[in-house]
Amino acid sequence: MTHMTWWRPILWPLLAALAAGCTAQSSADDDAYEHIMAFDTARVRLARQRDTLQLAVELAVSAEQKTLGLMERRHLGDDAGMLFVYDSIQPGDAGFWMYRTRIPLDIAFLDSAGVIRAVRSMTPCSTTVAQGCPTYTPDVPYRYALEVNAGFFAQHGIGVGHSLLLRDLPAPATGSEAPPSRR
Repeated sequence: MTHMTWWRPILWPLLAALAAGCTAQSSADDDAYEHIMAFDTARVRLARQRDTLQLAVELAVSAEQKTLGLMERRHLGDDAGMLFVYDSIQPGDAGFWMYRTRIPLDIAFLDSAGVIRAVRSMTPCSTTVAQGCPTYTPDVPYRYALEVNAGFFAQHGIGVGHSLLLRDLPAPATGSEAPPSRR
C-alpha cells in the first residue's frame, strides 16, 4: 500500500456502519412515535365518479389525538391518512397548522354527510414555536378533516364534491368528548 491509499480498506466499512446507524435512528424515531399515543384505525372509501378508493386511516377523536395528529411523522403510507372526527360542526376559520409536522400533506374538509367542501395543500413548518406556523383554514364549516400525503387528491382525481363513505367508520364510543382543540 502506498502512503496515500492506506485508508481505503477502512473507509467503506466505516461508511456502511454510519449509514446503518442513520437508518437505525430513523427506524427508532418511527418506533418511538408509535408509542406516543394510540389511534384507532379504519378502512374508509372515497367515492369517485366510477369507483371508490380505499384508504387506511388513523382516527383522531380525542382532543389529545387531534392536537398530536401527524406531528413528528417521517413517513405516511401511499394509501394512508388521518381522519379528524368532531362531535359538532367546526367553523370555517378553525384551521390546521403544520407545527412539528415533517411531511407535506393535503387536507380535505368534509361536512356532516362526508362531502368534501374544501381541499388545501400544507407544507411543513420549520419554526420552533407554533405561533410562527401558518394556519390552513377551509373557509367553510366542517365536521371531518382528512389528511393524506401531498398530491394524493390530485393524483386520484378527488376534490370538492366527492364523498367519504361515512358508513365505513366505526360507531362512536359513548360519552362526551373534550372540546376540540385547534391543531
